[in-house]
Amino acid sequence: MKLKQITNININDILNLYIDANWKNYINNMDMLTNAYNNSLYILGAYDNNKLVGIIRVIGDGYSIIYIQDIIVLNKYQRKGIGTKLIQNVLEKYKNVYQKVLLTDNQPKTVNFYKSLGFYKSLDLNCTSFIKYN
Repeated sequence: MKLKQITNININDILNLYIDANWKNYINNMDMLTNAYNNSLYILGAYDNNKLVGIIRVIGDGYSIIYIQDIIVLNKYQRKGIGTKLIQNVLEKYKNVYQKVLLTDNQPKTVNFYKSLGFYKSLDLNCTSFIKYN
């Protein structure tokens, strides 16, 4: 497994990850997906030979805040440490950034994964979060 920063976007390779994860909001809105990737702060891919099997996408200013917007690993590659390596790379790259934020499903498996990497639920820090979808 090799991690590599993605600077030249191949949206079709990336789209395969979203299809595998069944993230329909992105699958059904290719313009949004393309623009989102083209305007990201940092994109890191996990490759098995030349096949993209995982990705993490970071947005933000890179100084006071980063937001981990997307982290996806193909289903058949999950539970092999790929997601952990992607997150660890981002946390190391942005270790001096004050806030590292992400929003995810409230499922025990997902919550435990992020807690194992040092993340907290905002309520555990006497904070709350808000979201508004279009």
